[in-house]
Amino acid sequence: MSATAAVRRIGARKAGRRTTLRTSGIGMSGWVAVTLLGLVVCCALLAPLLSPHDPNTVDLSGAYQSSSGTHLLGTDASGRDLLARLVHGSRTALVGPFLVVVISTLLGTVLALAAVWFGGWFDQMVVRVVDAVFAFPGLLLAILATALFGSGLPAAVVALSIAYIPYIARIVRSAALRERNLPYIAALQVQGVHGMRIALRHILPNVGGLIVANATLAFGFALMDLAGLSFIGLGVQPPTSDWGAMVGTGMAGVLQQHPQEALYASALIVITVGAVNMLGDRLTERWEARS
Repeated sequence: MSATAAVRRIGARKAGRRTTLRTSGIGMSGWVAVTLLGLVVCCALLAPLLSPHDPNTVDLSGAYQSSSGTHLLGTDASGRDLLARLVHGSRTALVGPFLVVVISTLLGTVLALAAVWFGGWFDQMVVRVVDAVFAFPGLLLAILATALFGSGLPAAVVALSIAYIPYIARIVRSAALRERNLPYIAALQVQGVHGMRIALRHILPNVGGLIVANATLAFGFALMDLAGLSFIGLGVQPPTSDWGAMVGTGMAGVLQQHPQEALYASALIVITVGAVNMLGDRLTERWEARS
């Protein structure tokens, strides 16, 4: 069998594996997670249409109202409608983690592929830098960033993105290194195929499932980290509605026997993170089964 025929045959088998991965099921729990996440995303996209009131309208005379026809979930300490703030808070709760995942996954994947392909001293340098950053707690890095550049979502997103790059790079490097040592890569090199083309057209697609699975899991961690920063006042700033910030401001209501704000926001965080982790686990299992 010629080298060209061998490469085509192996490439077809790898392509078939990728197709099976894309079309394979993720189980009932995976679809439940997709449904829950779809509802949260739709809520964020349609927030102005779904919100019964302006989330920032203050009515001190209506503070801590219970559920009623006017305010379905009641009001907070400032008389703002809780349902409206929860609906609009889904936007910041999703946008921040999404940006963290996109930035860290893109940079981490590029770094891992470059380290695997060039190898040698460059690979060792990347490994050492990644290990050093990985040893630094991401949440602490975000706190330092907000202390230096001010509170707000942008500083927190940049800091967490830097902290998440080693997490993505380590996993992608491990999978790409195994792919790099397969015979079909050597056959492509013998034919004179450019290294960048091999990395982008062959190695990257074959580890794409793992990248998606770990990016999904990273989304859940980023959501919790950003909610934690907002909880202590270093993330999303008032009067912008955010689930983490609502848990923080709602703690005063808990002491006054009005736990609705903190309870509802906490429940949404738990449900969303749980759904993300469930989906990430199913995607990881499917990739491991097909790899």
